Amino acid sequence: MKIRFNDLCSASSMYVPRKKMWIGAAIGAVGSIAGGIAQAKMMGKVADNIKRQQKENQDWYDRRYNEDATQRADAQRLLSITEDALKKRNKAAAGTAAVMGSTNETVAAEKAASAQALADTMGNINAQAENRKSQIESQYMSTKNSLNDKLNDLYTQRAQAVGQAIQGVGQAAGSLPI
Repeated sequence: MKIRFNDLCSASSMYVPRKKMWIGAAIGAVGSIAGGIAQAKMMGKVADNIKRQQKENQDWYDRRYNEDATQRADAQRLLSITEDALKKRNKAAAGTAAVMGSTNETVAAEKAASAQALADTMGNINAQAENRKSQIESQYMSTKNSLNDKLNDLYTQRAQAVGQAIQGVGQAAGSLPI
C-alpha cells in the first residue's frame, strides 16, 4: 500500500495534533500566569515585611534621637552621685568655716565651685548626648539605606517577573497553530 502525501496532510489527520498543540499552549499560558501570580504574592509579602522594618526603624530613630539625655538612667546616676558629693563638700566647708571662723565669702566660694562642678557634669552629659545622637543618626541612615536598597531590588525583581510571565504567555501563544 502506498501512502500519498495528500493523505498525511488531510484535514482529519491534522485535527488531532492541532488540538494537542492548542491544549499545550493553553496549559503553558495558564502556567505562566499562575506562576506570575504566585510570585507576585510572595514578592508582595516580602515588600510588606521590608516596609514594616522601615516603620520600625523610623520609630526607633524617633524614640532614641529625641529622648532627653539627662533623663537616662546612667545620667541620673551620675547626677545623683555628683550632687551627693557636692552636698557633702558644701557641708564640710560650712563646718570648717564655723570651726575656723572663716568668712561667709569662703562658704559662698565653695558653693559656687560646687555649682560649677554640677554645671560641668551637665555639660559633659549633653556633649555625650550629642555624640550619641550622631551615632543613632548614622545607624538609622545605614539601616534606612539598606532597607531602601532591598525594596528597590524587590521592585526590579517584580518587573523582571512580569516580563518573564508576559514572555511565557507570548511563547505559548506563538506555539499555537495558525
